Amino acid sequence: MPDFSLLDWAVALLIAQAILGALDTIYHHELTVALPYRHSARLELSIHALRSCFYGILFLGMAHLAFQGTWAIVIALLFALEICLTLWDFVVEDRSRKLPAIERIMHTVLAVNGGAFFALYGVQLAQWASLPTGLTAIDFGWRGWLLTLFAIGVTASGIRDGLAALRMQREGKPSNPFAGGTYKRVLVTGGTGFIGEVLVNQLLDAGHTVSVLARDPLKAAYLFDGRARCVRSLSKLGYDETFDVVINLAGAPVAGPRWSEKRQAQLIASRVNTTEALMTWLKNAKHKPALWIQASAIGFYGVRDASESLDEGASKGDGFMAELCAQWEAAAQPATEFGVRQVVLRLGVVFGPGGALLPLLIPFRLGFGGRMGDGRQIMSWVHRDDVIQVIARAFEDDSLSGTYNLVAPEAVSQGVFASRVGKALKRPVWFHIPAAPVRALAGEMAQLFFDGQRVVPSRLTEAGYTFRYPTLDAALRDLA
Repeated sequence: MPDFSLLDWAVALLIAQAILGALDTIYHHELTVALPYRHSARLELSIHALRSCFYGILFLGMAHLAFQGTWAIVIALLFALEICLTLWDFVVEDRSRKLPAIERIMHTVLAVNGGAFFALYGVQLAQWASLPTGLTAIDFGWRGWLLTLFAIGVTASGIRDGLAALRMQREGKPSNPFAGGTYKRVLVTGGTGFIGEVLVNQLLDAGHTVSVLARDPLKAAYLFDGRARCVRSLSKLGYDETFDVVINLAGAPVAGPRWSEKRQAQLIASRVNTTEALMTWLKNAKHKPALWIQASAIGFYGVRDASESLDEGASKGDGFMAELCAQWEAAAQPATEFGVRQVVLRLGVVFGPGGALLPLLIPFRLGFGGRMGDGRQIMSWVHRDDVIQVIARAFEDDSLSGTYNLVAPEAVSQGVFASRVGKALKRPVWFHIPAAPVRALAGEMAQLFFDGQRVVPSRLTEAGYTFRYPTLDAALRDLA
């Protein structure tokens, strides 16, 4: 029998590779960017599927077998193929998205660790290649069974990525609501956010000219493949520039750190200060835009009783969220004084690939789904596709003006949401997150999870808009 000292090191490195790869896949590919739902990542998913299947074979084979003679040469050729796929993956990733620093570091560590593994195992393969062709059983004990588990996991991940890529190929590119419309020059703030990224890409795909105001212009340039003009400050825009439409989506996420006075000031500044700066630019601009689309949120209505239905005429509520939304809308109101048609969209919780829905689904996928608090709080939500559709309609329909509740017609309680998600994912719904400790830890921010309001899209319905996803079941069929 051969000396297993090289194998011991190689197996240790392979186990490390599996752990790091799993962390990279779960955190970056699934939780951060939701790759299986990004049509722009179809080629990347296809490469990941091939690589995952390779590692599934490698983990399972190394766990139990010594590859001798011709088999050693076959495995060496598979190694060479994996190296080529890895290099191709690097190129495709850089073309499709800007990787955050931590993901680049992770990929570098994986590459170094993988190189060390290939070197050690390559020496062992060279020794085995001189032996008669055959497969000899090896017992690595618990390490072998651990590699077997990794083989199952990585193969399942590869199948998932492959099926996602095939689904995208069958579906083709999503329909673009901006295609075929009148050519527009558009200025977008918040263009790298959950709504903004899709919006800008669809505008560009439809042939419109887009300028993006972004805190990180380089990231924006990567996201849009250099097709959009990306600037950090409004000072980069001259007063003689012409924009037909301004879309103001800028704002830091409200879910996050506890709403301390400092955090509240940051949330207000990210919305109100940006909007006021836009107003200053608009006041001095020689050519005023015809349309201003202003984001807001249903937090404007504050916490309300579940029995109360809130249309656009409902009064402002109490609390920080209500004040934040009111200040945001007020900062944009002066645009109407310059003859600009303004459409204010009070958004519900926006569901889409990734975004707010992803962290809500994770406990259910892990088998710990359930209600939050008493489960009676109302969730007024909207699918991201409907947000884009309404914005596109505002481009062409001059009758749209004023404030609109952009929520799906079917609001549901959190308990009903939990039940339907469990049914869609075929998971049990049994867990319960009590409100009291979360409220104690998160303070007023806990309202986002344990309180709500029943908001209705009255004005959109009156305008004849037909929602693509009017019910939660329809949205979950598309996203879950």
